[in-house]
Amino acid sequence: MTSPRFEFSISATDGKARTGTIRMRRGEIRTPAFMPVGTAATVKAVKPADVRASGADILLGNTYHLMLRPGAERVARLGGLHALMGWDRPILTDSGGYQVMSLSELTKVSEEGVAFASHLDGSRHMLSPERSMEVQTLLGSDIVMAFDQLVKTTDTAAAQRAAMERSMRWAKRSRAAFDALGNEGALFGIQQGGLDEGMRAASAAALREIGFDGYAVGGLAVGEGQAAMFACLDFAPGQLPEDAPRYLMGVGKPDDIVGAVERGIDMFDCVLPTRSGRTGQAFTWDGPINIRNAKFAEDPAPIDPESPAGGWSKAYLHHLVRSGEILGAMLMTEHNLWFYQQLMERLRAAIAEGRLADFAEAFRARYRGR
Repeated sequence: MTSPRFEFSISATDGKARTGTIRMRRGEIRTPAFMPVGTAATVKAVKPADVRASGADILLGNTYHLMLRPGAERVARLGGLHALMGWDRPILTDSGGYQVMSLSELTKVSEEGVAFASHLDGSRHMLSPERSMEVQTLLGSDIVMAFDQLVKTTDTAAAQRAAMERSMRWAKRSRAAFDALGNEGALFGIQQGGLDEGMRAASAAALREIGFDGYAVGGLAVGEGQAAMFACLDFAPGQLPEDAPRYLMGVGKPDDIVGAVERGIDMFDCVLPTRSGRTGQAFTWDGPINIRNAKFAEDPAPIDPESPAGGWSKAYLHHLVRSGEILGAMLMTEHNLWFYQQLMERLRAAIAEGRLADFAEAFRARYRGR
């Protein structure tokens, strides 16, 4: 019996929230799921086995970074991204569109795609729907993201509509290229439309017509603030197919995740737990702490006794981070990844047991110190 290419089942609901399972040939993904970000074929400061031990079922890789270095064709010759980095579970790759827009100083957007200069050496490249699908296929991605055009929520309504409509044309081209390549993974479409309910509905309708395995809510967590993001999530997930996973890209803080799960989101990714770990911030049930703070210099207690960093005191972690020792970044990152996965596990259990509202209320009260 072969494993399914892609299969999503919902086992329980609580309000708009869902918990379920994505089944793929490289394993199951429990939802709601948080994907640690492995930008350049590595989750920074953590070995793949330790990422898995944290509870992660799937990682995210960055198409833009990997196509520039070491190169998608080279990764393919080396057996694909899974073999290269030693991760045998599912991998989702983004389309590269966000990095092209945010990292390259010289970009030119046309109907063909985005011409850009590499942030590494200035070399010129073209990333189109077809090339994005090719790169992600060469990487061996299990979940491929359609290529889209990202604009800010503060851009004019006309600019947002033009980008949304172009993204839908690119989504159709992504679907055709993905199918032509014979990719054995799954393809997700990306809903755009800023904070406007009508534009979001039009985007969702176009994506439904094309047909995808899963659907992302794109264009959020780009500076609009939590209240505005939640206002959009009050309607955006419900515009997408109910029987497919809904992925909120680039989110986020723990309380962002709880609020988004309450609104029907199934998948998340963010650099925050790893980036924060490397800079001395730890996430705890009582809110984030800065381990660099002098008050931890002689604190003998662990951040959390259940954490992978639970065998070391906050005083020791304070010393490591303040000294710039690599072990400090490793332990802090492992702790944050563990915390995020613990949060997802508790959210799944709360949904399954029909007590999400109580869990969310208690979490927010403790996390925000109220």
